[in-house]
Amino acid sequence: MHLYLLALNPTDSVTHGFLPAAARLGLSVTVLTDDPLAHRLACAELADPAHPVEVLACEVRDFREVVSLISRHHRPAAVFSNSDHLQTQAALAAEYFGLPAKDWRATLRAKNKAELRRHLALTGMDTVRGTELAPDAPAADLPPFPCVLKPREGVASEDVVLVADRAELDEQLDRIRQRRPAAVLVLEEFLDGQLHTLETLGDGERRLALGGFRTRLSPPPHFVEEVLEFVPAYPPAVLAQVEAQLDALGVGLGACHTEFVLQPDGRVRLIEVNYRAIGDQCDLMLAEILGVPYFEHVLRTHLGEPLPADLGARADRRARNEAVCADRAGTLTAAPGPYDGERDGIRLSYRPVRRIGERHPHYRTNRDYLGVVWAVGPEQAGVDRAVAEFIAAHRWEIGA
Repeated sequence: MHLYLLALNPTDSVTHGFLPAAARLGLSVTVLTDDPLAHRLACAELADPAHPVEVLACEVRDFREVVSLISRHHRPAAVFSNSDHLQTQAALAAEYFGLPAKDWRATLRAKNKAELRRHLALTGMDTVRGTELAPDAPAADLPPFPCVLKPREGVASEDVVLVADRAELDEQLDRIRQRRPAAVLVLEEFLDGQLHTLETLGDGERRLALGGFRTRLSPPPHFVEEVLEFVPAYPPAVLAQVEAQLDALGVGLGACHTEFVLQPDGRVRLIEVNYRAIGDQCDLMLAEILGVPYFEHVLRTHLGEPLPADLGARADRRARNEAVCADRAGTLTAAPGPYDGERDGIRLSYRPVRRIGERHPHYRTNRDYLGVVWAVGPEQAGVDRAVAEFIAAHRWEIGA
């Protein structure tokens, strides 16, 4: 059976999660991408001659090009993507070939943050005050301050900023539009509360909640995800609110990563829905936490296989995922290499995100990550301590 995987830039989720899982399932794989050289280099790191990965250049943002290439290549058993930007294209291509597919309307709602808000309001789930700001259009009909300004179809907290008044809004609009002159932006009321995630997995008939993460953000006005702690299960009233909104959006097949705030009165307000697996090493960590072949389960749902009645997931582990972030622009001159180890029942893993010698601006987004360290073990204090000790024992230095 042949799997087509649509991708933009290489990610750990694909290179170290889904591609090895596809090999374990005996699937032959073709990666369709607009960056074939980067993926060939990433696939070379897998060093598995028994399961070579074919990489083909394709205008993957255009579903018509995806369909055309697949039509003249191997017969597909599944069309899949873990990219935020390519869910609708993958859904339309899979549907064209009569394969299991996400509802393309649901993928569009999830990607387009303004459409997500409109749909939830129309279905009576939740109403968030906000407006869309088209390129070169003045900001009008503003929600009450403070507000969150963000790209309508953005990712990785890039250009997401809290603005306190009209002067700050105009300043941030000018800054963002200098870099994104064609982007449509969203301005919406600030939803205060503790940030959480819910990770789900569905086969089109059943959707399972796998737990989630309590998220610590950087100080305002930016929203960099710095630390995530695993939450094995949410109270039924909280879970029911999230699930009802996912039902309204049409989320059902494969992995979904949902971000929400839990307000003091117990009300759940969605921040965004990412209709794919969580990233930044958290999906690899999730597989370790649950003790299940997570990536294989995701791919099996796209092959049309039902989820087992019981995943056999463990519920006795805790975890911490912490990013080491650059605090200024410059060139990374010192940093540890990859590490995997286990001590006292705690597994710890570290993966660099930025290479030594690379120079970057200070983004004030997730793109400031220098590396990600995570630990899984039997209790929270132990994994917190293991992560803190690893960070304290190593150096990340940024030169001019």
